Amino acid sequence: MNKDSKIFVAGHRGMVGSAIVRKLKESGFNNLVVRTSSELDLRNQGAVDDFYREEMPEFVFMAAAKVGGIVANNTYRAEFLYDNLTIQGNAIHLAYKYGVKKLLFLGSSCIYPKMAPQPLKEESLLSGLLEPTNEPYAIAKIAGIKMCDAYRRQYGCNFISAMPTNLYGPNDDYDLQNSHVIPALIRKFHEAKVKGQPSVVVWGTGKPMREFMHVDDLAEACLFLMQNFNEPGFVNVGTGTDLTIKQLADLVSKVVGFAGGVEFDTTKPDGTPRKLMDVSKIHTLGWRHRIELEDGLRDTYEKSFLLPKLN
Repeated sequence: MNKDSKIFVAGHRGMVGSAIVRKLKESGFNNLVVRTSSELDLRNQGAVDDFYREEMPEFVFMAAAKVGGIVANNTYRAEFLYDNLTIQGNAIHLAYKYGVKKLLFLGSSCIYPKMAPQPLKEESLLSGLLEPTNEPYAIAKIAGIKMCDAYRRQYGCNFISAMPTNLYGPNDDYDLQNSHVIPALIRKFHEAKVKGQPSVVVWGTGKPMREFMHVDDLAEACLFLMQNFNEPGFVNVGTGTDLTIKQLADLVSKVVGFAGGVEFDTTKPDGTPRKLMDVSKIHTLGWRHRIELEDGLRDTYEKSFLLPKLN
């Protein structure tokens, strides 16, 4: 991939896609092609065909997807399956049709079986039953991996896949009904600080362990893989370390500057006890994360809640 290569970043306004665009520009790649969902509906095969034929991108970062939290995943099961299958199917097939040199498909750690051994190794894919609440989304992402591999095997396409761990960072969703744990905690602690509340309530016991990675690290990994990985299968992308939800809540409280306490609502579910990625494969390839959790949380909080207030 040269500095003047034509690169299509699908989903450029989302947290992951925007981070990839930032990383590419920082690295001197400026011949970028982007479209909003209103400009290009990736579910419309005819529109996607026209786009590829007119733009002829050489490289594709496939970061577009229908995403949401556990409630959305469990409620809109048909939409999560249909939309994601259609979006990625169109993007991957037409990348083949119009001779894209390389495509990177991004999935999610939810592809792994609910009871897969920890840490999660790439070879555990399809070794057991999925978590029921997000099964449609997971099935779509598994199909994307297999589609890339099938097009590689049948047509010789250099299509690769990466599966990131839990992400956080700029452009995250802070809606408490839809957001994931880090943006939800940041918003809760920030609002409690502003309102002078004595404590913040966190769901569950605080005992489950989770792994988190700053989205800028993922963007760096995506560029690294686009330049250095050319194999079938997929690569886990994460930090290889985790912490309890209680430790995370204490850390977010510290970063936000909240002086009150933390209470745990044990009537609420904990979810999976642990979810940690095995990242030995990408470490062997030569990539490791750079942003430690406390530093990443502080940067995210400042950019999402403090800096806008200065404008």
